[in-house]
Amino acid sequence: MQPTLRRAGGFALVGTLAVAAPVLGRAAFVPFAAVAVLAAFVITDGPLFDLFARPADRREGRLNGLAGFSLAAAGLAILATELGLPTDLYVAAVFVLAYGNLGKRLVAETSDEPFLGAAGFGVGGAVAGFAGQAAVSSLTSTSIAVPRFAFLAVAGALVAALFREMLFERDDPLVMLSTGLLLWLFDALAVSVGVVSVGAALAVTVALGYASYALGAASVAGMLSGVLLGLLVIVFGGFGWFAVLITFFGVGSLSTKYRYEEKKRRGIAEENEGARGTGNVLGNAAVALLCVILFAGSQSLSVEGAVFQFAFAGSMAAALSDTLSSEIGGLYDSPRLITTFEPVPPGTDGGVTWQGEVFGLLGALVVGAVALALLPGVSPTGAGVVVLGGVVGMTADSVLGATVEGPRFGNEAVNFAATFVGAVVSGLVALALL
Repeated sequence: MQPTLRRAGGFALVGTLAVAAPVLGRAAFVPFAAVAVLAAFVITDGPLFDLFARPADRREGRLNGLAGFSLAAAGLAILATELGLPTDLYVAAVFVLAYGNLGKRLVAETSDEPFLGAAGFGVGGAVAGFAGQAAVSSLTSTSIAVPRFAFLAVAGALVAALFREMLFERDDPLVMLSTGLLLWLFDALAVSVGVVSVGAALAVTVALGYASYALGAASVAGMLSGVLLGLLVIVFGGFGWFAVLITFFGVGSLSTKYRYEEKKRRGIAEENEGARGTGNVLGNAAVALLCVILFAGSQSLSVEGAVFQFAFAGSMAAALSDTLSSEIGGLYDSPRLITTFEPVPPGTDGGVTWQGEVFGLLGALVVGAVALALLPGVSPTGAGVVVLGGVVGMTADSVLGATVEGPRFGNEAVNFAATFVGAVVSGLVALALL
């Protein structure tokens, strides 16, 4: 057995202490605080040191990794006992990270394929997260809500796996705390979670996530981001919302791959053979995710939930419009800067072609048509509102590209701003019409 696998197993055993929280009550933090003290000041050599020590720990002669892990767990325990974080979510967050890491290391024993490693983390974390919630329910004599527990366990595992893909092993405390806080938010928003919706959401999003990675349309981090986003959109919004989302990712990915070698020769091709990373996914879809979250919490707001539905569709229309205008419009010659109409070389930020504008309008029309067909309450006028948001967002992207895009305000930031403009335009017009 490799030392890294033994270490992951040791961390998983330490993480299991969280299940004692219902019994210990306000003293739930004590076991982890004790482990942190032992790791930081007492265990400096011997078998336990060898078991838990990471390379940096060996250089410093102190189990900083274990201490940080335990302090993060102790901090979540305090949130659970003093500030209202549900105990089952506290246990789930600790279990997701501890057993997710173990699952990833188990896979690494036989394969170094990144996708399989991420899958090992996801499966291990999700199973452990569900088991942790079920254990707390058993200890507190409350019912086991299978759909809800499954949704939260998988969502937590995806969040943790994504952060672990983006960060380093030493950042596990940040991963654990972030996972716990996001699970708290998801739990508050998931008012009604059914077996069918959760099961279908998991099947659809995981299948499409794997397909996107296998076809080279997304990196591992991008795939995890997309699967998490899809899961949240289906559970909080519905399958109509997901259809709008997948329209952007599907058509956008195809346009990125379209005549890719020619784009490389022209210097306008996306990096990594067109595979979407986390920055690209979130740059285009972070506003959409915010709209879904606001829709799920709209009962607590004074704004009609339908406004956020239109804002969501408008942001996706802007994202697809911009993608098609740049990916296909960039294949044509004689682009002009949108702010001055001066001729510029292909690939210049803010450079547009009339062909690109036409394809951008087509992208907005596609999203508008999907919204008309599948989103509740969207009339032909409402579809026009979505198209308007898409076209305005695409134009905003070009203007920002010509004026502010650069080292400090990169492409992902411009994409975020453009989708935000599309969401605001569609949302405000819908609000005026409702």
